[in-house]
Amino acid sequence: MSYQSVNPYNGKTQQTFDTLTDQQLEAKVAAATECYKVWRQKSYAERAVIMARAAELLHARVDEFAKIATLEMGKRIDEARAEVDFSARILTYYAQNAERFLAPVKLDPTQGEAHMESSPIGLVFCVEPWNFPFYQLARVAGPHLMAGNVLLIKHASCVPQCAIAFDELFADAGAPAGLYTNLFISHEQSNKLVSDARIKGVALTGSLEAGSAIAAKAGQNLKVSSMELGGSDAFIVLEDADLDNAVKWAVWGRMYNAGQTCCAAKRFIVVEELADQFLDQFQTALSALEAGDPMDEKTTLGPLSTESSLTDLLKQVDTAVAHGAKVLIGGKRIDRPGAFMQPTILTGVTPDNPAFRGEFFGPVAMFFRVENEDQAIALANDSDFGLGGSVYTQDIERGKRVASQVETGMMFINNIDWTDPELPFGGIKNSGYGRELGNMGIQEFVNKKLVRVASLSAPQ
Repeated sequence: MSYQSVNPYNGKTQQTFDTLTDQQLEAKVAAATECYKVWRQKSYAERAVIMARAAELLHARVDEFAKIATLEMGKRIDEARAEVDFSARILTYYAQNAERFLAPVKLDPTQGEAHMESSPIGLVFCVEPWNFPFYQLARVAGPHLMAGNVLLIKHASCVPQCAIAFDELFADAGAPAGLYTNLFISHEQSNKLVSDARIKGVALTGSLEAGSAIAAKAGQNLKVSSMELGGSDAFIVLEDADLDNAVKWAVWGRMYNAGQTCCAAKRFIVVEELADQFLDQFQTALSALEAGDPMDEKTTLGPLSTESSLTDLLKQVDTAVAHGAKVLIGGKRIDRPGAFMQPTILTGVTPDNPAFRGEFFGPVAMFFRVENEDQAIALANDSDFGLGGSVYTQDIERGKRVASQVETGMMFINNIDWTDPELPFGGIKNSGYGRELGNMGIQEFVNKKLVRVASLSAPQ
């Protein structure tokens, strides 16, 4: 495979990188193995020095890192800066809290005393996607390095310069060789690495297909894994919602990162009483977005990450229409250079339409009318995915009731703000398993060891 940096705004190739030879890969895995022998013995305070320094460097170089992401995958520059800042906050969060999260937990056996203690497991192999090229790396690096593990990272092939920048970040922060290692490797090499006895855990964020393949390989080798896959999140608007607030979140929830977000709002489920008003305002707001240079802060609609992402999304829309869906607005490529797509709203998507159970990874919204709250919940749950979702109502207790009934890993009431390091992130069903961030995120790749002390006579 080719690791190639192409600017999706103008289609120009910036740089191409060769994949590692098998011998080069082996040298990197060997270096990580040696690093782990030392790193696992470091105190939390010693690990935190490097993690905190990496966070400081990210804050200090926010514009530099943001520009790389914008030029490489088309993220609007203000969104790119926010991502770099969030990544730094994640690293700081784990530098400050890892020791507390992994402190021994006292148990109360009937005789003697006991506790659970946490220890690292070794080399963790992480496969990460392009849509948040720094945030995805930070949310594995922060917890798992602070836990005492070392990381080998296969980043997406279209963001190689982001991958290199994050690797160099840890080197600049004083990390020992082998602690955090970027790998430009093929899918075949990746599969072999999952089976390598030196790899003790596997984390993936990506598509359902990629997750199924990697999880199966990890399972065959009896290795712990976490999978954060796709989503088709419901955006439920009840009749008592603050309509202006709901529409603002609808636009952000569908169009943030040009719609290329796993936990984006994708299925808009609106109670009949507000359906026409909501749809009218939503359509107007989406139609007002202007395509332009993502390096320009005035641009409100950036390109998709690659030309292939655009063509795949257009095919999905065409398939949905061929099966009876109606295009309210958009549905086409924007007639200009770059991988730009019109913001799109599909209506009339029925359960027999492939779009009903699929995921649109881009600026395509599906709109559904329902009669009441119960129908909204039922429709939200009629999905193979279960990553996130949101509900809009001025009755907070009602919102909590609805949130509890939606089968998903995350629910938000009157917002879709998941950008806090303290909040665990992850889903159920085809959206994967395991959690990242928060206290739960650091628990995924540690050994939970029981230690018991008791003066007991051996059974006769």
